[in-house]
Amino acid sequence: MKSFFYSLIAILILASCSNIPVLVLEVEPKNDSNVSGMVVFTEINDRVYMEAELEGLTTGSHAIHLHEKADCSSDDGTSTGGHWNPTFAPHGAWGDEAGYHKGDIGNFEVGDDGVGSISFDTDEWCIGCEDETKNILGKAVIVHQGADDFVSQPSGAAGARISCAAVIE
Repeated sequence: MKSFFYSLIAILILASCSNIPVLVLEVEPKNDSNVSGMVVFTEINDRVYMEAELEGLTTGSHAIHLHEKADCSSDDGTSTGGHWNPTFAPHGAWGDEAGYHKGDIGNFEVGDDGVGSISFDTDEWCIGCEDETKNILGKAVIVHQGADDFVSQPSGAAGARISCAAVIE
């Protein structure tokens, strides 16, 4: 996590010197998990970058998605609704020609130490723009207990929601 925090400091310094939108979110555990960590969104030149560093996870693959509502109030994370899917596409892996939700970020690996990270970037998101098919404000980051199979509709059969972060300013 040390390198993540150095990167975070650099992003915050850069953002303070310009009008670069940056959101730093702390995840909260759900479903009696011990997951903790940070998710950072930065928008530079019409591209949104997401960096997540999480700990307290079980070894293996975990899905991470954007869900419809920035509401982490329920103990099981279901208050966030389903995957964010403003284009009403079928569920699938990001970039799949058959379709994918704008919230279908993908899977990431967690080692024996319980730590995992993921970096993702896209020009299909924005932070606070007026295009509702791109604006990630008002959504939630959800980490799931298992991996997304990229096939099951509409959720990817990734299991329980084990952490949540509301994407708000």
